[in-house]
Amino acid sequence: MNRTADIRRDTKETQIRVRLDLDGTGEARLATGIGFFDHMLDQVARHGLIDLEIEARGDLHIDGHHTVEDVGITLGQAVAAAVGDKRGITRYGHAYVPLDEALSRVVVDFSGRPGLHMDVPFKAGMIGGFDTQLTFEFFQGFANHALVTLHVDNLKGDNAHHQCETVFKAFARALRMALAADPRAAGVVPSTKGTL
Repeated sequence: MNRTADIRRDTKETQIRVRLDLDGTGEARLATGIGFFDHMLDQVARHGLIDLEIEARGDLHIDGHHTVEDVGITLGQAVAAAVGDKRGITRYGHAYVPLDEALSRVVVDFSGRPGLHMDVPFKAGMIGGFDTQLTFEFFQGFANHALVTLHVDNLKGDNAHHQCETVFKAFARALRMALAADPRAAGVVPSTKGTL
């Protein structure tokens, strides 16, 4: 099965293209104009084993809000398109990821019902040119458009870079688990309702 997508989103604030292959090797080509955000998206590709290309032009002369949020939206749309009717996927995924003193947990359900529950008490407001508040906006956009239930918790951490990186790595690993084929349920939608 070919689980790829190529999605464009054009608004007066941003122009974004996301291309991905859910069954890739973790290759990434990223250009959002926000260096630290590119670094986090690289974690999603590498640890999720998703081949990911993102080109984004946004109104960074204002701030990064529209760019980060709209990348989340477009990535969510691309994942939803690539996964299709979800037949044969594991559906649920979870991961704990440490980085030095920081530890985060992410749990995802490809439920068809968008929802985000996030508790990440960042110890700094900025990481390079990245506003840590935009982490929520990214995941909100993703959850709403990938149609997933997403729980994101930073359990420990004193360094905001480490906190954010553990969140994105755990997100990647949880996605990888949820999107993996379930060999005992090939071709079956993983729901008693018969649809997700």
